[in-house]
Amino acid sequence: MNIVEVRNVTKEYANHVALDNVSMDIPKGCIFGLLGPNGAGKTSLIRIINQITGPDRGEILFDGRHLHSDHISRIGYLPEERGLYKKMKVGEQLLYLAQLKGLTQKQALEKLKAWFIKFDIKTWWDKSVSDLSKGMQQKVQFVSTVLHEPDLVILDEPFSGFDPINANLIRDEILELKQKGCTIIFSTHRMETVEELCDHIALIHKAHKVLDGPKKLIKEQFKTHTFYVEYKGSTEGLTSRFPVLAEKSLENGYKRADIQLQPGESPNDLLTSLLPFAEIRAFGENIPTMSDIFMRAVNEVPEA
Repeated sequence: MNIVEVRNVTKEYANHVALDNVSMDIPKGCIFGLLGPNGAGKTSLIRIINQITGPDRGEILFDGRHLHSDHISRIGYLPEERGLYKKMKVGEQLLYLAQLKGLTQKQALEKLKAWFIKFDIKTWWDKSVSDLSKGMQQKVQFVSTVLHEPDLVILDEPFSGFDPINANLIRDEILELKQKGCTIIFSTHRMETVEELCDHIALIHKAHKVLDGPKKLIKEQFKTHTFYVEYKGSTEGLTSRFPVLAEKSLENGYKRADIQLQPGESPNDLLTSLLPFAEIRAFGENIPTMSDIFMRAVNEVPEA
């Protein structure tokens, strides 16, 4: 079951095509990484889902229905360019924003009390936003994004401005939201965060979707079927059967080699062939990182 279905969406601005016939499904209850270089079209898609703008062609379905204004109360959005009112006090502002999302003042106060305790920000209620650091403002905006307990949360570079401790705090909150059944669209350039958190990804480049699917399957798709070995000895006896792609020296007389596995051969076959020539201390498959996949997918897109 999908919470968002993007169907053949095109968006143009003057002479610039931001999205060109883009389709994708965002399953319920997942963390969905929306990836792409700057200017790829990610923010345009996010703005359409939030109904800030509309598509020129195509459609968006939300929970099986055409996107409608009453869906706004079921969405929480943390934009990359933060939107707090600098001169308002924190508590006053959060109450105002919560009521815009449909909460009563009593409901908002109860939920805010719990969040202020959870984030250890009880002394911030009467502070002006302008008196807070960037990271502190981020915490306030995150609370405003999730306070109304939306079904879909859209986070655009949510860790920007956070130190490692507070980044981990927000990371844990994202995982807790997922456990409660919330769907998170996560837009970021931090591939290590995508590696850790996302279940599904879509990669947009030059207004087109170039990758889409469960992260595990995409990693399988980009496997190179190469293995690394850290050893003492020689790999010379392998080269006729298993090509050695690269080799380098390590500490204490050890070396590391990257070796290509041929069709029909297994990792055990490679290990068996190594044992007569080498003392092995480490062996494993070279699994592509999300950063590797990002770079390969982007570089494989032909110039327009």
